[in-house]
Amino acid sequence: MRVNVARLAPPSRAVQAGLAPERAIGRIAVQSLYWELVLYPKPGLVSLRDGGAHEDMDATTFLRSLLSLRHYFIAIAQAGATGVPMSELRRLGLNAESQMLRATGGVNTHRGAIFTLGLLSAAAGRAWIRGGDASDAALRDVLLRDWHRDLIAVHASVATVPSHGQQVAARYRVAGARGEAVHAFPSVFEIGLPAMRDALARGAGMHRARLHAFFALAAEVDDTNVLFRGGATALDRVQKGAAEFIASGSVFADGWHDRAEMLHRECSRARVSPGGCADLLAAACFVHEWQALTR
Repeated sequence: MRVNVARLAPPSRAVQAGLAPERAIGRIAVQSLYWELVLYPKPGLVSLRDGGAHEDMDATTFLRSLLSLRHYFIAIAQAGATGVPMSELRRLGLNAESQMLRATGGVNTHRGAIFTLGLLSAAAGRAWIRGGDASDAALRDVLLRDWHRDLIAVHASVATVPSHGQQVAARYRVAGARGEAVHAFPSVFEIGLPAMRDALARGAGMHRARLHAFFALAAEVDDTNVLFRGGATALDRVQKGAAEFIASGSVFADGWHDRAEMLHRECSRARVSPGGCADLLAAACFVHEWQALTR
């Protein structure tokens, strides 16, 4: 039976505006992916300016993908609110992947985001039903209390045809997207969001705050996309480049744009793209905006 989230939910600006919480969650999830897309310069990643390290996709490909996912995030927020098992969340995610691939002609633009943002959308829906708490602790608690055991099982299982991310995570013994989920996304809540909040507190606008958060993530995360494309040497270069950008003053120092663009061009030439960090940034944007909306 479908739970009427809007009727059960406590008052908030979302409800006051006549927008059901699951629809607000879905809208913010898609917006977060758009905010990541338009951000520039990001090392090797697709933006409205160029395709970065990618020859098989551009901003138009991403926009087609975004449109194909708009109903998915609403559905998974609703499913999370009703407390469905992980098997149902996984079914919704696999259906979303199929829709994405149809929309993009077979190009994988958002598989990682379908997993990461999908889980966070479900967690937001579940936390909302439990009282409207959108805090970091509440969202992480849902992941650890409701789906942790299933996430561990998924993380430990060996797929018939492992994804590139799974293969790389196993080869290099790094967390990958599933490892992040098992621990309730530490890179989102302990790296990306704190960096974004710090930048905003220091007077940065949202564009610069998101870029600062992205480089903070790129400096720390063992990005499986980078490992797949260029191995450990490429990952070391991306992490050192991002760390140097942060150490040089990040988006607060004169000439920051030129330094960021230089790393972007270097990664693009090397065909290296930290897509995992892009997904984590979109997740941080989602949490930040959902929290702002529900205060």
